[in-house]
Amino acid sequence: MDVQETSKLLDEELYSRQLYVLGLPAMERIQGAKVLLSGLQGLGAEIAKNLVLMGIGSLTLHDPHPTCWSDLAAQFFLSEQDLGRSRAEASQELLAKLNGAVQVCIHKGDITEDLLLHFQVVVLTALKLEEQLKVGSFCHKHGICFLVADTRGLVGQLFCDFGENFTVQEPTEAEPLTAAIQHISQGSPGILTLREQADAHHFHNGDLVTFSGIEGMVELNNCAPWPLRVREDGTLEIEDTSTFSRYLRGGVITEVKKSKTVSHEPLDVALLQPRVVAQSSQEVHRAHCLHQAFRALHKFQELSGRRPQPWDPVDTEMVVDLARALEPLKGTEGEPLEEQLDEALVRTVALSSAGSLSPMAAMLGAVAAQEVLKAISRKFMPLDQWLYFDALDCLPEDGESFPNPEDYAPRGCRYDGQIAVFGAHFQERLSHQHYLLVGAGAIGCELLKGFALVGLGAGGSGGVTVADMDHVERSNLSRQFLFRPQDIGRLKAEVAAEAAHRLNSDLLVTPLPYQLDPTTEHIYGDNFFSSVDGVAAALDSFQARRYVAARCTHYLKPLLEAGTKGTWGSACVFVPHLTEGYRAPASAAASEDTSYPICTVRHFPSTAEHTLQWARDEFEGLFRLFAETINRHQQALTPPADLDGPQMLNLLQVVLGVLRERPQTWRDCVVWALGHWQLRFHYGIEQLLRHFPPDKVLEDGTPFWSGPKQCPQPLEFDASQDMHLLFVLAAANLYAQMHGLPGSQDQTALKDLLQLLPLPDPQYLAPIFASDLELTLASAEFGPERLKKLREALETWRMGAPLKPLMFEKDDDSNFHVDFVVAAASLRAQNYGIPPANRAKSKQIVGRIIPAIATTTAAVAGLVCLELYKVVGGPRPLTAFRHSYLHLAENYFSRWVPSAPAIQKFHDLKWTCWDRLEVPAGQPMRTLESLLAHLQELHELRVRMLLHGPALLYSAGWSPEKRAHHLSLSRTAAEHPTSVLASHTRSQASPVPSGAGQESCQAECCACPCRSPRQACQLLFELQQERCGEGREGRPAEPLPSARLSGSSLSVAPAAAAATAPTSGSPAPPLGAAANGAGTGLMWPRPLGPAGWETRRPLPTPQQPWGGGAEQGPRAGQCPASESSKSWAVELTPNSLQDSGQAASLRLAQVLQTPSKPTQALMLNSIQEPEGSIEGFMEAPRMETPQALGSVMSLHFDGRAQDSRTGRDYLFNTHTGARRWL
Repeated sequence: MDVQETSKLLDEELYSRQLYVLGLPAMERIQGAKVLLSGLQGLGAEIAKNLVLMGIGSLTLHDPHPTCWSDLAAQFFLSEQDLGRSRAEASQELLAKLNGAVQVCIHKGDITEDLLLHFQVVVLTALKLEEQLKVGSFCHKHGICFLVADTRGLVGQLFCDFGENFTVQEPTEAEPLTAAIQHISQGSPGILTLREQADAHHFHNGDLVTFSGIEGMVELNNCAPWPLRVREDGTLEIEDTSTFSRYLRGGVITEVKKSKTVSHEPLDVALLQPRVVAQSSQEVHRAHCLHQAFRALHKFQELSGRRPQPWDPVDTEMVVDLARALEPLKGTEGEPLEEQLDEALVRTVALSSAGSLSPMAAMLGAVAAQEVLKAISRKFMPLDQWLYFDALDCLPEDGESFPNPEDYAPRGCRYDGQIAVFGAHFQERLSHQHYLLVGAGAIGCELLKGFALVGLGAGGSGGVTVADMDHVERSNLSRQFLFRPQDIGRLKAEVAAEAAHRLNSDLLVTPLPYQLDPTTEHIYGDNFFSSVDGVAAALDSFQARRYVAARCTHYLKPLLEAGTKGTWGSACVFVPHLTEGYRAPASAAASEDTSYPICTVRHFPSTAEHTLQWARDEFEGLFRLFAETINRHQQALTPPADLDGPQMLNLLQVVLGVLRERPQTWRDCVVWALGHWQLRFHYGIEQLLRHFPPDKVLEDGTPFWSGPKQCPQPLEFDASQDMHLLFVLAAANLYAQMHGLPGSQDQTALKDLLQLLPLPDPQYLAPIFASDLELTLASAEFGPERLKKLREALETWRMGAPLKPLMFEKDDDSNFHVDFVVAAASLRAQNYGIPPANRAKSKQIVGRIIPAIATTTAAVAGLVCLELYKVVGGPRPLTAFRHSYLHLAENYFSRWVPSAPAIQKFHDLKWTCWDRLEVPAGQPMRTLESLLAHLQELHELRVRMLLHGPALLYSAGWSPEKRAHHLSLSRTAAEHPTSVLASHTRSQASPVPSGAGQESCQAECCACPCRSPRQACQLLFELQQERCGEGREGRPAEPLPSARLSGSSLSVAPAAAAATAPTSGSPAPPLGAAANGAGTGLMWPRPLGPAGWETRRPLPTPQQPWGGGAEQGPRAGQCPASESSKSWAVELTPNSLQDSGQAASLRLAQVLQTPSKPTQALMLNSIQEPEGSIEGFMEAPRMETPQALGSVMSLHFDGRAQDSRTGRDYLFNTHTGARRWL
């Protein structure tokens, strides 16, 4: 939702991320709220932690009970030193340190009615049912929101009673809809046309909207909300406008959210007539059975004065008998429910009900804290009224059996609460685990807290490694539990490791301040992953997630992964050989890197997002890229190679302008800023209108300025306008910073100075292009004369001091970065009549801020740790694991069994992404010949070619003498590419040397320059299975299409980019990047001949199908390929051919199903390089269209088309088929 300007009392920097979730009005109500929390075991601690982090006004703690050993399994504010102390007193100090703005108090007496009247919300945890009924009845009568939360082992319950008439002011998390107005008719009814296409808006009949910013029909501005009716053509019908002024231009409609009223029953009524949150009738029945189980547990405690003993058959059967004897539940109308009690479920609940688990407390505590916030803020719909959550799937499938109770008896240790559920042997197994935690942000902190509490790698031979390169910022403190104000500026990994060790002194935590990406594979390589039992990922980008998931699949490690956005959250588990591999959502790429057509942003914006993108580009171009470019080429006078022609020309003009008017004083900076204002918001718009006049008409008679193209109007500078003044103030200060001059924040003095300055003359105006294609063609016209001028300008600049590039920083409001972007975008919006985004929304968009809230973070971390129990617990069936998804704002909770790994099939060969072909590594010599012989004998794979980077190490086309020489290469030589590798002729244009199949080795041994000493040897294999002569079972001989095997002996090394196909006798085609993140080069369906690479066709263009040709015929002496040919690809994993006692492994690749020829295309699903530049190939005999083309660059593109799958336009080369996306 839009966040308005925050009040001075609210710390916007601290709560910035949750402001985007809750909004200012809700946050102000939260800051003034008073909450009573009774019960400070694990669940109560989680609720208290979340409320304090989120800035509740005051929190009063009530729990006089002494700390015991079982509390430490889930209560992270307690330690061994607190045994015997009141839980409330022991927790207060650490709770108060979480947020100095929150008052944390203790109430030591009983809960009285007078006490309750001081609070808006009362939360009870772990209290007897009798006390819950008493407090709940009083709260219901006096309008106090009342919650009950409880966990028993692997089962939890939550109850909400917000009164009989509770008004929810903002029921949903969705932002109010806004839309720009194209036209409003004068009539009864009035017809409202939006700039969006008729089917693009999301308004519905009955929606209420307000109007603002309209010119002409001003009667609508700021009026009371009007209802809408959507017409068949998508236009909107409003009330009578016949008496209003004629509509001229501009304006926006904004949706008005409708409030809702809910009615809750008191606890005594809801206990027998439960309304439960469920997604299906099966879930409703399960929730009712769990409801009865909790009632039976309360009854057992009332009769016995204690909870059931862990895994005690006598106590368990007594609980089942009590549940069987309970009064039946009733429906909403009071009718008895005809439901059968699931006694097996009740029995399983009772067996583990004595336990206390940190993950359960985290999950239920997060939901309970969110309900407290709903009660205070009146934002989002509350639960109606019972929520039951269970993770009984964490128990073994024989959970109803009765193991030895001694294994579950208390040990007098901090894990007693967990041992009561899983036993001491399981606890021992946890202590020997070594896990990698990737990311120490909000989710990472919660996971590390959970690891410390469950004892993962604590006290045994295991440990936890935390990988994160970021530093603690102030905005982290409201969500990232392990950080405090004194930690600001320190490495997150180090601070988190220290904090986790304080939670559990037995936990061994190793911080590594390095991110996981291809540049750090020398750190997170074979040796590292061989010591890791599993990986937990807490990352905030899909690109990083894909990479980490790829490494886990590569090394066959289980992956636990979680993510959040606002009140949305997910948690997933991926287990080798059992579940599917990680797949980013289909919209992941678009959500992470939203881009707009260049010409739309530069000249034809239609949304606030377009104006913000333009403003951010202005900042980058003026204050970072320009300074970096000048500094980079100040000594070496070479032009920036990454700029196109118009960009280079634009840079040249700016350089010349700076050289002429280099600032010396603050006044000079103001003059420049004022001139830039005139350039961008007045002269630039005038130039655009000269090029495209307001009355311009296209050839078909359509007005040029129609649809999303809004005709702009130049602005006149007025220092009394806030955004005009803010732009000049911010631009002048940033310009001064870049030149090393002092700035000024005195707006009064700036206004006075602007009164004295004349408006500057027009500066250089960049050329205008109507489309991205025109821009591309103009780029090719950039000639040497202009380049010469640029070099001359740079030569002059060598005499000056270097500039200071400014890196955009969104979280520092004193540096003018956000000020500049907000002002520039707002003025741009005024030019085009676009409703501007407010400051907070602008900051979110340009800063790519992900809305976040502590409750969602804690919930998904708890769900991840529940899956950790299963992964560590030993072999489990697929049905035991759960992916989870939740939306706290709308009370949506879903858990489901992951999919099994996709089975790839190519004729009679089947495999998944987890399968490997084992290669023994125990041969005495471990030569290349022994590996090739093994592949041929056991797997019928004949290796035709082997490459090391750009160097050819082996080819079947070589002479027998040369093949024998290279086959004697040992694995040691391949492991050390800078020492004893064979010498090879190399091609400058291809990673495979020219004359690949010919005699090209000129020396016995030399250093191979294709990889640095820190990188491992990259091996590529051409594989071909042939049946020449008499085949098996009497079938005729048939050569099989070639496949490609790749791998490295130590770690992954990058590869070259894609290029065009070779011809006979020329180098083999290099492998290029492909769609879906997998490295995919393109290979034609021809086997290799004895002399080297076979003649292959160029890639087809979109208009040219894959077809036959003379060159597709078989070579002399070769058998023609048949439809029954088999082909597959395998990958050699990085731990290949290590010590003689270890076995290497080969991974089968993925089959591409194509429309025209199913199972005729084969692509290597690269795990070594998830972004893909080397692994894989495609075979597609007579495919109608290629299914994946490398995204390559070329100097010449002579056609344009649109991709039918993605809808994106691209240029292509009709000879090579190479594409350049627009």
